[in-house]
Amino acid sequence: MPIIVKVDEMLHERRMTLTELSERIGITLANLSILKTGKARAVRFSTLEAICEAMECQPGDLLEFRHTHEKEEI
Repeated sequence: MPIIVKVDEMLHERRMTLTELSERIGITLANLSILKTGKARAVRFSTLEAICEAMECQPGDLLEFRHTHEKEEI
């Protein structure tokens, strides 16, 4: 998937556990785990906002877009 969610990196930088984040923002640990592992297919703005507030960061700190390059036929 070309959009990478960097929750794990942000948690490490802030010395915070996924459980602590879950308790702060009121999102289940299971749903945060799905987001953290990159298995989420969508993120609600309200969830993104809550994560950003709890981690004192911007959405761009949590999300990264990577181009996917198709193989060119020769």
